[in-house]
Amino acid sequence: MEVATVGVVGAGTMGRGIAQVFAVAGYHVILYDVDESIVDEAMFHIGQRLAARARNARLAHEESEKALKRIRVAGDLSLLKDSDLVIEAVPEDMALKKQVLAQLEAICGERTIFATGTSGFSVTELARATKFPERVIGLHFFHPVPVMQLVEVIRGAQTDQETFETAMGIVEEIGKTAIAVQDSPLFVVNRILVPMLNEAIFVLQDGLASKYDIDAGMKLGANHPVGPLALADMVGLDTLLAVSESLLAETGDTKYRPPLLLRQMVRAGKLGRKSGEGFYTYRDGVSDAP
Repeated sequence: MEVATVGVVGAGTMGRGIAQVFAVAGYHVILYDVDESIVDEAMFHIGQRLAARARNARLAHEESEKALKRIRVAGDLSLLKDSDLVIEAVPEDMALKKQVLAQLEAICGERTIFATGTSGFSVTELARATKFPERVIGLHFFHPVPVMQLVEVIRGAQTDQETFETAMGIVEEIGKTAIAVQDSPLFVVNRILVPMLNEAIFVLQDGLASKYDIDAGMKLGANHPVGPLALADMVGLDTLLAVSESLLAETGDTKYRPPLLLRQMVRAGKLGRKSGEGFYTYRDGVSDAP
């Protein structure tokens, strides 16, 4: 199936990154968010990122301008009706994602592919919100989307072969690397990553080492490019808590239980980079993270 126009629902951190990579790859993009101010902010940030890439010679200035022009802002969800592929990038809330997918199906054409950007919810269950679950697939991008190479392509129980092959091809065309994953709790990367991040928080909670030494230990001892606590801040502590609770509920395995310290930090609004404070502080482009 040929894909020329891509709709993105949700202009937050992930949605704006997805819109950018598709526009740079030559696709026409329609970006929608229920909050118009978030869309305006997203376009400003995308413009800044593309300009920075042009300054650093990673993208020709002319191509940077063309990419930005390929993104069209939509103030109404119905404007996504002619999209060949629609990716929902709304917050990690099962009911909300189902609602968005059902709305999109009622609007879009009979061959539109519907992709969920969920980082851990069941693609099969999300697809039940639609009448055509064979056209629903998971495209799990990683943050920050323009930088991270990987996309998990998650096949639901009823995803058909054409949808799967189209999704795999699209990921390649935007310059990313796809791994094919069967629908399962938290898929592959987060299934492995979440216990590690939680264990680092348990180590801090138990007073075994400082946050700096925990991160230095994993960077220097395990050759990780980023320490686990700094990475948790990057992921978002609220997101980490949500996916931990989801995996615990799905599997019943206590190794996925979230630390009390993580719960307390989320309750206090310390969510990591996006709130300006997590395990480290992030103020005016300056951080105490190593």
